[in-house]
Amino acid sequence: MSIRKEFEEREKRFMSPMGCLSVKSRGRLKKEALCPIRTPFQRDRDRILYSNAFRRLKHKTQVFLSPFGDQYRTRLTHTLEVAQIARTIARAMRLNEDLAEAIALGHDLGHTPFGHSGETALKEIYSPDFTHNEQSLRVVDVLEKNGRGLNLTDEVRNGILKHSKGYGQIMPEDPQELAYTLEGKIVRIADIMAYLNHDLDDAIRSGVIRADQVPQSCCDVLGRNHAQRATTMIHDLIFSSQGHCDNAYHLCMSDLVYNAMTTLRQFLYDNVYRSDRVHQEFVKAKKILTELYLFFLENDEMLAKNLKIMEMGGIQYNGDSAKRTVCDLIASMTDGYAMELYTKFFFPSPLV
Repeated sequence: MSIRKEFEEREKRFMSPMGCLSVKSRGRLKKEALCPIRTPFQRDRDRILYSNAFRRLKHKTQVFLSPFGDQYRTRLTHTLEVAQIARTIARAMRLNEDLAEAIALGHDLGHTPFGHSGETALKEIYSPDFTHNEQSLRVVDVLEKNGRGLNLTDEVRNGILKHSKGYGQIMPEDPQELAYTLEGKIVRIADIMAYLNHDLDDAIRSGVIRADQVPQSCCDVLGRNHAQRATTMIHDLIFSSQGHCDNAYHLCMSDLVYNAMTTLRQFLYDNVYRSDRVHQEFVKAKKILTELYLFFLENDEMLAKNLKIMEMGGIQYNGDSAKRTVCDLIASMTDGYAMELYTKFFFPSPLV
């Protein structure tokens, strides 16, 4: 028996009937031989971890642009926190931890530089339909490996696509908004748990808000520090969710905790994400990306050069329009790379 098969047998013995067994995967876009050591979901996790897009997350903004201090979250540390929360929940509910982790590690691969200001910019200059979750799927399907993609399993791809719906409900009632695996649904909630927690921390650290401004009801229910809030939210989801007679888990939270999370999220939107201080920096970031987008549309040579630098050269030969290709390039940039190019292209240089 191969090592992979031993893992698969272990899953059958340990996992709940509601979990997604590796052997039950719907497969990949392109068929390939199974690994003798890793299950398909373990293999997906590794492919994401070693991708160029994953490495770039360490230099992409979570909320605060170019913050002074190493303690602020980046898109990478956010991703790792989501993966940790998702694994904890999946393990406690006896689901497929590897699937949950793979989805979590890949969920933000398509996020733009400068956080949501970058996403807003591409909505305006490229397409109102642009979303970071759809771009994340495009990264793993098309953009990675010079246009060959990572060829992930359908379960991971679906979880990445369905992890977010903007400022929608924390737990939507419409099944079309959710992943079809329970592990994918968990990642969506873990994503919200993570950013509610760490964005609040960073906002207080930066001075955008004070700790005494946080709604008292949130503090009383969720806790007053990161550890307390995370523990409360995770425990509440695990112990409130129940198995039903149709042999399917219904993910749910107590009204008390769910309402506190909703209140906290509204507080962050009103006082952090839409604050004057954060908005002023987002306006600058939006200007940078807009002007870079227009520049690359008019400069084929520089476009080809930067696609090569970003190891995305294959996508320009896949029949994509110039606008789609430039959008892919802009979305893949780190904050620092975008600012470096903007300085190079639009700032005057002294003559030597």
